Order: sequence, then C-alpha cells, then structure tokens
Amino acid sequence: MINTVILTLVIISFIMIITEDLIHINKAKTTLFFGTLCWILAFIFPLNSDGIAHTNHQLNENLLEIATLWLFLMSAMTFVAYLNSKGFISALVQRILPKSISERGLMFVIAIFAFVFSSFADNVTATLVSIAVVMNLQLEVKKRLKYATLIIFAVNSGGVSLITGDVTTLMIFLENKVTISNLFILVVPSFLGVLTLATLLSLKLSGKVELAQTRFKIEKNDIVIAVIFVLTISGTLLLNVFFQIPPVLSFLFGLSVMFLVANMLPNKNQQDVLNYVREIEYDALLFFLGVLLLVGILKEIGVLSGFTELYQVMPAIQVNYLIGFMSSIIDNVPLTAALLKADVEMKVTEWLMLTYATGVGGSILVIGSAAGIIAMSKIKELNFISYFRNVIYLAVAYTVGYIGVYFAANWVLG
Repeated sequence: MINTVILTLVIISFIMIITEDLIHINKAKTTLFFGTLCWILAFIFPLNSDGIAHTNHQLNENLLEIATLWLFLMSAMTFVAYLNSKGFISALVQRILPKSISERGLMFVIAIFAFVFSSFADNVTATLVSIAVVMNLQLEVKKRLKYATLIIFAVNSGGVSLITGDVTTLMIFLENKVTISNLFILVVPSFLGVLTLATLLSLKLSGKVELAQTRFKIEKNDIVIAVIFVLTISGTLLLNVFFQIPPVLSFLFGLSVMFLVANMLPNKNQQDVLNYVREIEYDALLFFLGVLLLVGILKEIGVLSGFTELYQVMPAIQVNYLIGFMSSIIDNVPLTAALLKADVEMKVTEWLMLTYATGVGGSILVIGSAAGIIAMSKIKELNFISYFRNVIYLAVAYTVGYIGVYFAANWVLG
C-alpha cells in the first residue's frame, strides 16, 4: 500500500516538473516537497522487514551522494557568479567578437563560443551570455530564432565532455561509470554535432552583421580570479586522472584559494568575496536535491528495475539513443539518476553514449533543458512551436553526434 502511495506522489511530482511553465510553480519547490514527504512516509511506514534502521541507512547513502554533487556545483557556481557579477564574461565576449561579420560566419562563431564556454560555466550562465550577444544585434525574428536554437544545442553539447559543464555528466562520473579521460572522447563528436546544426541553420543566411564595439574594462583582480578558476578546473582534472582525488575536494580547495587570494587583492567596493556565494542559483541546487531524493525512494520500492528490463529487450546502443529523445520531454536529471540507481550493466562505450544522449538529447525540444527554458524567458518569439520548426535539423545534429561518439569511443577504447 505504502509503495503505491509513494509511487503516486513521485508521478505527481514529475508531472509538475514537466508542466512547470503551465502551473507556474518552480520545480525546485515541488521536487523538494515530494522528495522529503516520500522519505518521511518511508520512516513512518517502513518499506521492508529491516525496518527503520535500513531506511535510515539508505537515506544516509542518498544524502552522501547529494552532498558530493551539491558541494561541487556550489564551488563551480561561486566562481561563475563572481566573474559574471563583475562583468568579466561580457567584457571578454566583446573582445572576442569582430566588428563586422557575415550572418553565416556569426553562426559558427556563436556555435564555437557557446560550446567552449559551457564546458567551464554552468548551462544557465552560458545561455544568458550567448543570448545577450544575439539580442544586441539588429536581426530579423526568424534569424534570431535560428541563433537561439543553435545556442541551446551548443550549450548542451559543450557541457557533456567535462564534469564542470553538465550535471548529468558529473552524476555519471561520480558513479564511476566513466573516467575524466573517457569523457574527453566526447569532445570531437559533440562539436561535430554542433557544426552540423550550424551548417543546416546557416544555409539560407547571406547578410552581414555589424557588432557594437563598446569595450568594458577588465579589472586586474578579475583576471586573477579567472586564472584561479581555469587552474582549478585543469587541476581537478589532472589530480583525478593521476591521483584519483575526488573532484569535489579539488574544487573546494580551488574555491578556498580564490577566497584567500581575493582577500589579499585591493578591493575597491569593499565587498567580501564570500558574498558571491549568495548569488548562486540555489533553486537549481534545491531541484537536484529534491530529484535525487525522489529517485532514491523509487529505488527503495523497486520501481527502477523496469529500466534494466528495457536494456534486456533492446541493445544498449538503441536504448541510449531513444533515451536522448526521452530527455527532451522528461528532465534529464531524474532520468539519469533513475538509470544510475537501476544499476544497469553497460560497457564504458555505452555509458559514454548515454552521457551524450542525456546531455544533448534535451535540446531536441525547447522544454527539454534549462538552456531552452532560459532562452524562452529572454526571447519572446521563442516558444515550443517556433523552436519545433527546426526539430528535424536538431534530430539530425543529435544523431550525427551520437554516431560520432560510437565510432570515437570504439576507436579509442577498442
């Protein structure tokens, strides 16, 4: 009886995630409410014969996984929040872009920028900065929508190859399904998918674009913090590869270095660098917390075994490809968490293909990723229908990237 009640509550929660834009209730609120409620019910009405002790053990295991994810994301988000608030990112973009460029050329410049930037920053920041560039240009609505479509796909594609760029990639890595060196295999296929979409979207573009050359001053302090951020990312990757040091530990160390160095630098506005922790998107972190609590309780009641059955019916390569399309409807965080909790047995190559599918597949529909939701909030003409007009191009680009991962992974890993 209690299993049915919990399953019903989880289904209601996932429906509210999907319909967030219709019901106007932030998904962080609903997932946190239902996630904690389900675990409270599990304590009041124990799920198995082991009783409360077993339930408490399982909850502690879930909380440990969540804490590791939370602390890593908090560290990375604090760096980005500081640099974004200081205008460093906008100033950097202004220096990268040329004075004049063809519309087709701009398509590829935007693709490369969004792809690279999203590897280091979170998807929300990468989308906001890239969309801001497009919004400052005098473009026709149809052309603006094409650039926005490319940005959403490029941002999601850029994040899958680094644990700093996409939360689902981080989740799969933390479960020891892939290594950091494995993830580098995704870079070329993911970029190939982005170039494919840029080519398809730019076929009918022929005009030129003049870009504003307002130069923002970059402070020396901000350059120092940016260098610490880059060193933290590279150091995290290297320390994990050579010494198996958990990324969360390396990133927290990098954050502490940032705090100490910033304290020694001349501070004109007298604001303590610790204050930038408050600018983190805590709604995203609370959403991850709620989702992982929900998926954890699903594992406890035995629902996730259905995923393993799916992999027994079809080859993993086919299932993973379809999961990419599923992630454009169902949020990729709970989808990835469910697959990980289900203990699906796959080769490293297949886990890499799943990493790409869950990270990029959400781009096929505008509602399938945080990047899409953010873009809709900034461009009023962008909605489900206007984005869906390019769904064939998006599906082709996703397929090209997915096939590329298959061949690259088999070539490198054998």
